[in-house]
Amino acid sequence: METVPRITVEAPVLSIGSGPSDYEELGDYVHALRRQRGLHMTLLHLGVLDDFSEDVAEWTNGVTSAAVAARGTSAWLRELPALDGFSGSAERLITLGGGRVSGLEVNVPEHVHGYQVSLVQALHQLLDGLLVDNVDDFILSSRALGFRSPHWLPHVAVGSPKSRGGGIWEIEPLVIQFGESRIRNRQYLPGVGQ
Repeated sequence: METVPRITVEAPVLSIGSGPSDYEELGDYVHALRRQRGLHMTLLHLGVLDDFSEDVAEWTNGVTSAAVAARGTSAWLRELPALDGFSGSAERLITLGGGRVSGLEVNVPEHVHGYQVSLVQALHQLLDGLLVDNVDDFILSSRALGFRSPHWLPHVAVGSPKSRGGGIWEIEPLVIQFGESRIRNRQYLPGVGQ
């Protein structure tokens, strides 16, 4: 079964700690530690574009069609400003996703929080333009967006926790270097000029 790619705005992880062994030591806490290449911090999760567009069409009772929502969202994503690379730090592992995911809780500079807030504000503007009313209600109920909490918690998912009870584990402090933000699965967006 083929997985439909999810669209996110993310900051890719360039390095964790001073060398590969710093990251590998997290295997003491985590099952199936993910490969370091490909790790990222999600700044905004949009979900599967077709699902998001259908959510908009349903919410607007067809006033905005799924095709119009997909094209508008694709153009909006391409126009988002990028966030420059930055450094963060992690001092603990936390469980996320109802206890199914283990992640590094990341302390990020204040401007990164500001950028993430600007993405949510831009999402509000996009939805206004797509004629979505009660935007906050839509964001919290959209199946595609999958927002569970109004608060953004900077983290990097690294695997699944060894203990099922959830929790928090203190670790040796790690410096994490992030690259410039990007749109994950950008190549799946419809339209010209990708």
